[in-house]
Amino acid sequence: MSVTIKDVAKQANVAPSTVSRVISDSPRISMKTKRKVRKVMDEMGYHLNLNARVLVRQSTQTIGIVMKNSATHSFENPFFAEILKGISGSCHANEYSLNLTTGESEDAIFQDVVKMVQGKRVDGIIVLYSKEDDKVVPYLMECDFPFVVVGKPLYGANQFMYVDNDNVQASREAANYLIELGHKRLGFVGGDLQFEVTRDRLEGFQQALQEHNIEIPESYTRNIELDNSAKGKEVVSDLMNLSEPPTALVVTDDYNGLTVMSALQAQHINVPDDVSIIGFNNTMISKLANPPLTTVDTNPYQLGFQSSNGLIDTLQTPSMLKRGVIIPTSIIERESCKAI
Repeated sequence: MSVTIKDVAKQANVAPSTVSRVISDSPRISMKTKRKVRKVMDEMGYHLNLNARVLVRQSTQTIGIVMKNSATHSFENPFFAEILKGISGSCHANEYSLNLTTGESEDAIFQDVVKMVQGKRVDGIIVLYSKEDDKVVPYLMECDFPFVVVGKPLYGANQFMYVDNDNVQASREAANYLIELGHKRLGFVGGDLQFEVTRDRLEGFQQALQEHNIEIPESYTRNIELDNSAKGKEVVSDLMNLSEPPTALVVTDDYNGLTVMSALQAQHINVPDDVSIIGFNNTMISKLANPPLTTVDTNPYQLGFQSSNGLIDTLQTPSMLKRGVIIPTSIIERESCKAI
């Protein structure tokens, strides 16, 4: 039989109304009483009736998460796992639950979002990407539904909150790192150009080359679409079979970085003796790679934590100004880069 508020009140020798006020963290109750009642709640195994709280507060205490692409691929990439850890940490501290999209296509993901909003399943939404021709963000704006984007807005920058890195500067620093090691033939392996993060990292890479008066052939810049390891092997084969192949690569995701390293090893090309590689995100993959991957730490945990904090702030104070939060980056040196 479940423990009720009346049971807790009797054990703590307080009125049931006092227990209710402790649950809602009322300022009318002293900290001494709150500690006593909460101790009794823990000892008796009392749990909130969330359905009742939804009716009383008109709140689900749940945040929706919109994945970048199919749930299957997102969970394969440890970058998103780190972001979710950050979101989860913030939600736990603020007593929120999570509801994730599970669709395997853009249309299915969008329908998940519609169900979240129209079904009032969540109080707000975190969108884990910024993408051209996206349907989700315009829909949320049209519905005037609270949301935060992880990524730089492509439009409506003053109308919603976002959390991001300075990806142009981060990529510029990554390219400069290789240039300072003496590399002049630099290649770039990015992701899907529909996503803002890929375009910004390409821009930063190009800025570094221009600053050092380095010109590279167009064939040195390639992209790997989402969830396409076969494309990664093709990209590596094309780059390494050039008459003058690049001596160093900026790969804009550790996940793709591992794909590139595996393809190089299959062609008996040594990292870093033959080709140096720098990745992005500093996930578990970068530490376990052989050799360990030099990478740009984008602090994915903080991207998630700050996006959740920002959304919860917005939910609690709807009139607050929408803000952009930039999370700093740094280069983590490991063994995949070598001076020329």
